[in-house]
This record gives sequence, C-alpha cells and structure tokens, in this order.
Amino acid sequence: MQLRTIEYFVTLAREGHFGRAAALCGVTQPTLSAGINALEDELGVRLVLRDRRFAGLTTEGEAALPWAQQLLADVGGLRDATQMPVGGDVTGVLRMGIIPAAMPVCGAFVAALRELHPQVTVQIAALTSRQIERALGGYEIDVGLTYLDNEPLPDVISVTLYRETQIFATAATGPLAAEGTIGWAEAVAQPLCLLAPDMQNRRILDAHLSSLGLVVRPVAMANSYAALLSMVRMAGLSCIMPHTYAQTVAADPAFRVLAFDRPARPQGVGLVVPNRHPSSVMARLALSCGRSSQLRHRLAEVGGVS
Repeated sequence: MQLRTIEYFVTLAREGHFGRAAALCGVTQPTLSAGINALEDELGVRLVLRDRRFAGLTTEGEAALPWAQQLLADVGGLRDATQMPVGGDVTGVLRMGIIPAAMPVCGAFVAALRELHPQVTVQIAALTSRQIERALGGYEIDVGLTYLDNEPLPDVISVTLYRETQIFATAATGPLAAEGTIGWAEAVAQPLCLLAPDMQNRRILDAHLSSLGLVVRPVAMANSYAALLSMVRMAGLSCIMPHTYAQTVAADPAFRVLAFDRPARPQGVGLVVPNRHPSSVMARLALSCGRSSQLRHRLAEVGGVS
C-alpha cells in the first residue's frame, strides 16, 4: 500500500472534486484516479462514489477516511520527530485555525512564537468553532484558537489565553457617539449589523440577550468583522463585537466604542490541540507557546486582553 495513494484519497475526500484534489497533489487527474483505483483494488472495496464526477464516499470510504487521515498524520509526525535538530531550532509549518473573534490576537501569538522558534512558519485559517473541531479531527490543522467554555470541544488539551467581553461599536457621527456606556435594551433597539447565527460569538450573544428577555433583529449579518465594520462606517449601523477589536476600532476616528453598563459573563478563549498520544511536534510547540511568558507579554499589548 503506497502512502501516495492514501494521500490522493484523503485529499479527494476533503476537496470533493477530482480536479482540485489532483492539483493539490501535484499530479494529473487521471493519475489521481488511477491511484485511488489501485487503493480500492488493494483493499477490495469501493471507497469513492463516481458518476463522471465525485459523488461522495461509500460507506466503506467513510469508515476508511479517519484511519487514512491518522496514517498520514502519523507519518508526518514521524518525519518531524526524526528530522528535529538536536539542540537546534525547530523547523516546519504550524497550521492554525482561528475563530474571527480571536483574529486580533493572532499577531501576539505569532510574535511570541517567532521569539521562541524563529524557523517555524505559521499558516493561519479563519474558521468557525465547528470547523476548527472538524479540522482538528481530520488532521487538517495542528491547533485551534477558539472558545473554551461555551460549546466546549471534546477530547482536547487547552490553554486559556484570555476572557472575552463585548463592546458596542457605532459611527462617530451617530446619535450615540457622545455616550460613555450603553444598556443592552438600548443596544438591541439600534439598527445593528451582527455575525450570522452559525458563528459561536453570535450564539453566545443571543443566549445572553435571551437571559435578559431580549431578542435582537439585525439589519444585516456577515461572518467577517471587516464586513461588519464596513457597515458601521458606510451604512450608519452599529455592532456588538468582542473587546479584542476595541483597540482597532478606537484607533479609527470614524468609530466610537461604548462599554456595556452591565457586562455579559466573560467567555474563555484559548488554544486547543487534540488529546492524542503521541502528540505532534507542532501541537506541543503551540501549547508551549501558549503557556509562555513571551505570549503573556504580547497579549498585554492587545487592548483589554489578559
């Protein structure tokens, strides 16, 4: 059984498209198809449903996928472990999935990691908390930065980095610009733009408002804080967002940041890696950085994060 054909299978399952999978594997589509056919012949079962194009995995393919993913991850871990320089700098790529609410602190993590391991490259993807869970399970990322208390991920090792609260961002020329604080009832009465309900930050907000007997009906929704801030700036809307964005928003004269007079319960945010033995080199690296004084120092530079 060749590792290359297993890589073809895992990549096709992830991409759901023969052409994209072949391009990512650096081969032609016929070569990828032939490799998967060879793997199926060796196993004696069909793994992939085909109807002139990819139509999904068979029941046997679904059962085989986690083993194939684990096998590739174990081989990668073996290479990392054997190529680790004795007493030298660690090298390689640390793959990281981060929820949008925590994106403002990614610079602090990368800065601390560069102090500790300057030869490591960081590859960051913006993912929802549910996507992070799937990506960790599928060996597609090494570490996630996500919520820890609300909808906690199963079977992970975590390191808390900070506790998140909420701020109210509005236009500097708007009717609330002169206020210092705002109540929740007044906030939800404004024309708002918010994250979509498939984002955990929005679900946390909805649960808090429900506990106060309030319901929010935003004018617009998005899955990007850049899009939300654009709507605050250009469309005259306001937004409830994590305090991690306070420094960015306050630095722009187009915005005004208000605190809530009764803050919501803070939510723990931190690093998560799969609870596997042995753990990967990059997973151990991420946890070590998460516990380091270098990262604590960098987080202190992000407004309100500690």
